[in-house]
Amino acid sequence: MAEFVHTKLLSHRRVVTGLNAAGQSAVIIDAPVPVLADINAALVWQSKVQPADNSGNADTAEPYTVAMLHNPGSTFAICTFPPGAREHMHATDSIDYLVILSGAVTLVTERGEADLGPGDLVVDRGVLHGWRNLTATPCVAVAVNVPAHPVGNGRTV
Repeated sequence: MAEFVHTKLLSHRRVVTGLNAAGQSAVIIDAPVPVLADINAALVWQSKVQPADNSGNADTAEPYTVAMLHNPGSTFAICTFPPGAREHMHATDSIDYLVILSGAVTLVTERGEADLGPGDLVVDRGVLHGWRNLTATPCVAVAVNVPAHPVGNGRTV
């Protein structure tokens, strides 16, 4: 299993609530998001079923993989599009909600593109798409992925 490291690029604080031993609401995690040094996404949290099971206080963060997009639950991740990143066209059987936090990236589809910057919001509904960053700085985004029925030819990853 890969070792967790904290990188400056993806150093975001993660605050997670739950119930303490007395059954009262409490902050159960207040720490940086654990990230892998060799991947451009870090899992903040995940639910492995829908509806989510909010019982217990186990930390659900683990190394992010594309396979997580095919679980019946949801994922909440920080994604980085590094400088020079070229689009890898792909589709998922999910609905993805993204918020651009910093930098710039271009969303590429079969029939058009959208240049995005801080504060821009994306709802990707499982269509064929890719991401391109031809700037000199990384683009950082937050993404929430929820399973969805396939559209078009369905997932490619």
